[in-house]
Amino acid sequence: MRRESGFTLIELLIVVTIIGLIAAMAIPNLISAVDKAKQRRTMGDLRQLGGAVEMYAVDNNTYPKVTNYASLQPLIQPSYVKTVAGTDGWNHAWVFTGDTSEGAEYTLTSLGKDGKPSPVNGGPTTDFDCDIVFANGQFFQWPSGTQT
Repeated sequence: MRRESGFTLIELLIVVTIIGLIAAMAIPNLISAVDKAKQRRTMGDLRQLGGAVEMYAVDNNTYPKVTNYASLQPLIQPSYVKTVAGTDGWNHAWVFTGDTSEGAEYTLTSLGKDGKPSPVNGGPTTDFDCDIVFANGQFFQWPSGTQT
């Protein structure tokens, strides 16, 4: 008599079920980690852009008197920053708001994961969709803690 070796259907189903459960637990954490990395990249880029605007202000005694990022780019690149991506971590365009009359202030904003403007209350946020705001040399609204 020959004895066949191999796995039974029940054993295979159990293994596939266990792998599925492990994947179901790991995927949400992976997605959150990817969004957190995009958020950190966005904050780094905002800090770099803000530093370039501050250097421009030191040289010119005024912040750039422009109203959008497309107008800001030629003023700071390549003199104050070699190159910065034209978009944030989620591939949404930067929002730059400047004081066109006196050049006394500016705001750089990332619209967050959803790409839509959200209320700006200042301080830490706990949602990937919240805007990240860098104004006049410092973060005005930033992500902190566990994001949802």
